[in-house]
Amino acid sequence: MLKKYMAAGAIAAGLVGVAGTAHAGKDLDAVKARGQLICGVSTGVAGFASADSQGKWTGIDVDVCRAVSAAIFGDSEKVKYVPTTAQQRFTALQSGEVDLLARTTTYTLTRDTALGFDFTGVNYYDGQGFMVNKKLGVKSAKELNGATVCVQPGTTTELNLADYFRTNKMTFKPVVIEKIEEVRAAFFAGRCDVFTTDASGLYATRAANAPTPDDYIILPEIISKEPLGPVVRHGDNQFADIVRWALYAMIEAEEYGITSKNVDEMLKSENPSIKRILGVTPGMGKALGVDEKWVYNIVKQVGNYGESFDRNVGAGSPLKIARGQNALWTQGGLQYAPPIR
Repeated sequence: MLKKYMAAGAIAAGLVGVAGTAHAGKDLDAVKARGQLICGVSTGVAGFASADSQGKWTGIDVDVCRAVSAAIFGDSEKVKYVPTTAQQRFTALQSGEVDLLARTTTYTLTRDTALGFDFTGVNYYDGQGFMVNKKLGVKSAKELNGATVCVQPGTTTELNLADYFRTNKMTFKPVVIEKIEEVRAAFFAGRCDVFTTDASGLYATRAANAPTPDDYIILPEIISKEPLGPVVRHGDNQFADIVRWALYAMIEAEEYGITSKNVDEMLKSENPSIKRILGVTPGMGKALGVDEKWVYNIVKQVGNYGESFDRNVGAGSPLKIARGQNALWTQGGLQYAPPIR
């Protein structure tokens, strides 16, 4: 019996050697030949993806694009950002206009299958909520019967809204507007009683767009699961792997206490997991088809997941969103990365 197990171990070790190097696919080849990653982002959601007056993009979604660029090129800035509306985003990805979509997009079965996409992880666990003007006197979503509701078409938000009101035997009048800037403007101008979208978007809108933020409240009900994550086209497994593991690397780095500030010092760590993650012990880069310093480059230039969360949407940002479900699994949250080994 022992011989049998030893033989099985030898075969497994051999397979590791065979599978040691990834093979580039057409999408990754195109990105490398171009020397730039083209990333589809939102048209402007504070904390997730927005451009300043100099055209510099920042946000938690933008950091996913930067991490992928750092993994492929060793440089987080080799990214072209293409703003897309909720309705345009999937066509932009299907047509090849963008290589990657990192655009507050909910991971669902039909999007992952029928649209020909691969979701590569969840960079923000969210849920749909409702925002109203305090003067409406509403304290709960259950009090919204007959309300007019501003919503974007072509979103899970629109579908969840109809489901929620139907389930609770309430009626509503939708005000459907494609561009998010126009939705916000309509809500703050009083064209609708309620604005509904992912709770993160409500906090962002209130902080960045409300004439007087204190006049608006976000109701307590969260009516859906909205796991938001990066998306690629079917057909290039290696590119999908790089996008997937770039996000996992940020989460794994936070778990091991590796930050943009201490990553150089961490290169001296004797912890075998940290040595593998940072490429001091080689092998992980080769398996992914990138430089062995890929995680070092991501953390040095972009930061770990916690750093990205904090500066874009968390305590270090105007949004001040609590980590909640987006805390690490070791802290009671849902963020959990498979091991880099």
